[in-house]
Amino acid sequence: MKVNKIEFITSAFSQKDFPNNNLPEFAFSGRSNVGKSSLINTLLNRKNVAHTSSTPGRTQSINFFNIDDKLFFVDLPGYGFARVPENVKKSWGDLINGYLYNRPNLAGIIQIVDARHKPTTDDRIMVNWLKATNLPSLIVATKVDKISRGQRNKQEKLIRDTLLIDSSNLEFAYFSAQTGEGKDRVSGFILEHV
Repeated sequence: MKVNKIEFITSAFSQKDFPNNNLPEFAFSGRSNVGKSSLINTLLNRKNVAHTSSTPGRTQSINFFNIDDKLFFVDLPGYGFARVPENVKKSWGDLINGYLYNRPNLAGIIQIVDARHKPTTDDRIMVNWLKATNLPSLIVATKVDKISRGQRNKQEKLIRDTLLIDSSNLEFAYFSAQTGEGKDRVSGFILEHV
């Protein structure tokens, strides 16, 4: 995916902050500290478009990025971080639900899980929602460079079995921000649904 211009548009803290546009939007969803920002930056061939943080739960808004006036990347707040106060978790949940249920130009979702671990209950809830919507969706297992080649099939089976996904209902890809593995697969998914 060749990218010439990236423009940060807004950080939305409520639905009224969502930008008006008719371009297709691709949302990036996943729990805190799963590598969402690193995936976005790798796809865009930039270092700091989406800000990475060593403190999970730092992203508290929905961030909108205009890509070449052709599509938007939408960085959703990470979910499932235990040290975030309950009232903050609820406001994030309301914000994310408002976006996912009410955004007519949402063209696809990249749902991110950690390749090293069994998906969480929150991951399962999100994937069940994806299956119910019939939106084009891709499950991306990040940090694959941290597991051995011999573990990959076992981990993919664990992820698919936990999330109850198969090739007929959701697509799957491994990804590494370190090696770039999976970048073309994720870019291809986005370009297919623009």
